[in-house]
Parts: sequence; structure tokens; C-alpha cells
Amino acid sequence: MFRRSIVNVIQKLARHETTDASSLILERSLNRVQLLGRVGQDPVMRQVDGKNPVTIFSLATNEMWRSGDSDTFVSGDINQKTTWHRISIFRPGLRDLAYQYVKKGARIYLEGKIDYGEYTDKNNVRRQATTVVADNIIFLSDSVKEKV
Repeated sequence: MFRRSIVNVIQKLARHETTDASSLILERSLNRVQLLGRVGQDPVMRQVDGKNPVTIFSLATNEMWRSGDSDTFVSGDINQKTTWHRISIFRPGLRDLAYQYVKKGARIYLEGKIDYGEYTDKNNVRRQATTVVADNIIFLSDSVKEKV
């Protein structure tokens, strides 16, 4: 019963019905990311034309799995893949806090959204960029907790 009511609520929120093509209906959507990992570099603060300052750093997440044909977890080699994420923070309070206290090697949890964009590099070449725009950070490393 509880599950059915959740499904009904989600359907009502996500439903998109229109009879007239010219009418504008705003529908709900979701773009959320949760990451838990280690900081790869000390944050840098950038500002373009004195507007929109942003704190940027990288975050590494690891995926581990055991290879082999056995169904048991005892045998087989352990494999690991590291994925690097570019993190950007625009919120003024969080941006300044991250710039001051996030350090290379710190373990953090963050929430945000994925943003796809373009930029022009130093050689005037247009490049694609995928960024996680963070709106919440939880510091997990002991060294950072003591400073905050």
C-alpha cells in the first residue's frame, strides 16, 4: 500500500499532459549526483571578468570488483577503476568554505548536479567539459573536521 501511494505521487509529479501544442507546461525533472571520494588537488578559485567566482577541484571515486569464474568471494583478483570528477562550487558560503578547508587527499561526500558545457582553452580550441556543480559538502577526513 505504501509503495502504491509513492508511485501515485511520483506519477502525478512527473505527468506531462497537453492538448494544445502552443501551451507551456513545466514538468518536473531530476539532476542529482552524490559522490564519496578523495580530493585530488587543492582547490583553486577562479573569477571571470570580476563576476561569478567559483571554487574548483578534482575528486576521485573508486570502483572495485573481483574477477574470476568462481561464485565465491574468496578467489579471484581484485580490480579497481578510478574515475576523476571535476567539481565546481558557485554558492558563496560553500565556495569560500571549500576553498579554505578542502585539501588534497581529504575524504569528502558531496551532492550536486551534472553540468555539461563548453569552454575555449589557451590555444583557442573549443572543448567539452562535464562538471559536478556541488551544493552540499560533508567533510569526512579528521584533519579537516578539526579545522572547521
